Amino acid sequence: MPPAKSKSKSKSKTSSRSKGSPFSPELFGFLVELGLNNEREWFNANKQRYEDAVREPALEFIRQMGPHLAKVSKHFTALDKKVGGSLMRVHRDVRFSKNKDPYKTNVGIQFRHEAGKDVHAPGFYLHIEPGEIFIGIGMWHPEASALKAVREAIVDSPAKWKRARDDAKFKKHFELRGESLKRPPRGFDAEHPYIEDLKRKDHIAVCEIGAKEITKPGFVKLVAERFAAAKPYVKFLGGALDLPV
Repeated sequence: MPPAKSKSKSKSKTSSRSKGSPFSPELFGFLVELGLNNEREWFNANKQRYEDAVREPALEFIRQMGPHLAKVSKHFTALDKKVGGSLMRVHRDVRFSKNKDPYKTNVGIQFRHEAGKDVHAPGFYLHIEPGEIFIGIGMWHPEASALKAVREAIVDSPAKWKRARDDAKFKKHFELRGESLKRPPRGFDAEHPYIEDLKRKDHIAVCEIGAKEITKPGFVKLVAERFAAAKPYVKFLGGALDLPV
């Protein structure tokens, strides 16, 4: 009987938040404590807190975002699955890392392109971590073929690229970030007017979000508006890869 009572309590919390932001200050409290106790024994003892304060609110955010995302583009998915959906797993891949902490101390939510399982495609991303909250758009560390396609699209359609990159609503909220080559990529003109863009190894844009925003009733709408503002940029990247956006 106790487990059934706990499950009902979790559903009640989510239901009460569904009219506003699914997230509460408890999210940050849990993530801070996890950072101080990043071990399996502590996590297992606090797993219900993780479900109540982190995972279920994140899944509710994905559910609420679904209709908004569909208005931005019908080609991106909002999957409220505990595993294999838009919510990125809490477990870290420590196989090739010096940091052996088993858990991530952030929430990552990725709305992938419908073709994302087969090719490298642009996407929409939300990152929540104590001290660092942002919306990310585009392609991080794309494969060589995808990166070359974007570079060729910039060369072939420079005016179209400029309109997407310099769109007023996009520039108001987003900043281009990521790694770049020190020298021009092979096969591209070093004197090209957009050589700095051609040197990019990542095609991502970031919009910083204040910590107080995520618990406000309008948070889902705010994220949806930022996604919509970034559509010209995402559409150019998708077009370079022959993907509908």
